[in-house]
Amino acid sequence: MNTTIALRSQHGFTFIELAITLAILGVLVLIATPTAKMVVQREKEVELRRALIQIREGLDAYKRAVEQGRIPTKVGESGFPPSLDDLVAGVVDAKNPSRQKIYFLRSLPRDPLYPDSQVTAAETWGKRSYASPPEDPTEGADVFDVYSLSERVGLNGIPYSKW
Repeated sequence: MNTTIALRSQHGFTFIELAITLAILGVLVLIATPTAKMVVQREKEVELRRALIQIREGLDAYKRAVEQGRIPTKVGESGFPPSLDDLVAGVVDAKNPSRQKIYFLRSLPRDPLYPDSQVTAAETWGKRSYASPPEDPTEGADVFDVYSLSERVGLNGIPYSKW
């Protein structure tokens, strides 16, 4: 009996099968990469929206407290807080006999698009005073509104600084 004649069984893949598999994987990676980047950007945008809403609600609550006489103001003042930190630090309630403080935010959210994590949360935001025009927001004696300092454009085509 001739032992040299044996059935050869095929083990593994051929070079063409491997090349086709790698090409398919490459196409899938090319498709998935922009989608993953978009998901990350969308998450940051959601975080930015939440932070803007939270701060703006705090600013409005401060203004309402001034209008209710709970926070004393001088003639000519807008009624908005002098700084964002006042929303967290609190202000003495003028109508409360025990002089307790009114707090408007538990903590000040950071701008999620701000690149430097070493600066304080208040420094990550652009601030617009009540006296400045909306087209050219500038800081002043109070904080009427906040905006992102990012120069990037959102997925909706609007610059983050205009949100």
